[in-house]
Amino acid sequence: MSDEENNEIESEEENATPEAEVETNEDPTALLEDARNKADEHWNELLRARADMENLRRRQSRDLENAHKRALDKFVTELLPIYDSMELGLNAANGEDASLDAVREGLDMTMKMFLSSLAKFGLETVNPEEGDAFDPELHQAMGMTPVEGVEANKILTVAQKGFQFNGRLLRPAMVMVSQ
Repeated sequence: MSDEENNEIESEEENATPEAEVETNEDPTALLEDARNKADEHWNELLRARADMENLRRRQSRDLENAHKRALDKFVTELLPIYDSMELGLNAANGEDASLDAVREGLDMTMKMFLSSLAKFGLETVNPEEGDAFDPELHQAMGMTPVEGVEANKILTVAQKGFQFNGRLLRPAMVMVSQ
């Protein structure tokens, strides 16, 4: 630095006003009283913060409890029309003029309604066709049968459909596989 810059810095330091100095001549009882007031103020702030945290915990607990109670409302509401359809089908089947074809048709419509309702919540059927490749991730082989003209590990028959829920396999499709 040059001499001029040093002189400017020194003159600025001389012109600066000193910070407010703490008086040491104050009465010790006044200082003690001031400290007690600050301690009481901090204690009250701590109590308010604790009360706020407790209220927040209670509110979250209540909200979680309500969420658990209401979680299945939409699902159950979606199933009620299926119950109504089954009840109508049962009443129709018990009637004097009941025909087997009408009962079958009603049952088929109810099953479609049921699968449609469950699909809204993420349920998908695993229903392989004959001749599809066996996939151990989605299918469970009930047995293997040698069949001429069919290559190995092909599905011959489906005994029971499988189901996936939100991409997770709930039940594999039960199949017979060619050997």
